[in-house]
Amino acid sequence: MGDISYYTEEGLQKLKDELNELKTKGRANMAKQIAEARDKGDLSENAEYDAAKDAQGHLEARIAKLEAAVGNARVIDESKLDTSKVSILSKVKIKNLKMGATMTYTLVAEEEADLKAGKISVKSPIGKGLLGKSKGDSAEIDTPGGKMTFEILDISI
Repeated sequence: MGDISYYTEEGLQKLKDELNELKTKGRANMAKQIAEARDKGDLSENAEYDAAKDAQGHLEARIAKLEAAVGNARVIDESKLDTSKVSILSKVKIKNLKMGATMTYTLVAEEEADLKAGKISVKSPIGKGLLGKSKGDSAEIDTPGGKMTFEILDISI
């Protein structure tokens, strides 16, 4: 059994869409590539065939991973989220005390993380360091760039 992951309605739909795409178009394209490579003759020396079989293995692994993720996915009822503490889907405004810079991040499931969109994974160092904290708390977090201290200015949804 995998771990249960929490998603937004939109995030879960994206996962299901990708899974559907891979199972239909992805598998059909893969079968075509393998058939084309097979038609080119001797399989023992056919690098294209090996590459296609390899790619098929990766495709099937991705499908299995997505199926597991969808199977363990739960949609979060945003109306029940508590904004007194940082949790998944919290929008957290934090201040880097060393640099004085303020940032706002939304904590999301690993598969939904997108730094450009300000969405960080709850499994990332900063995400983990903020979970469970309240407004006004400081969080000292080990990041790849060293220890950083953030003050939590605001928690919203």
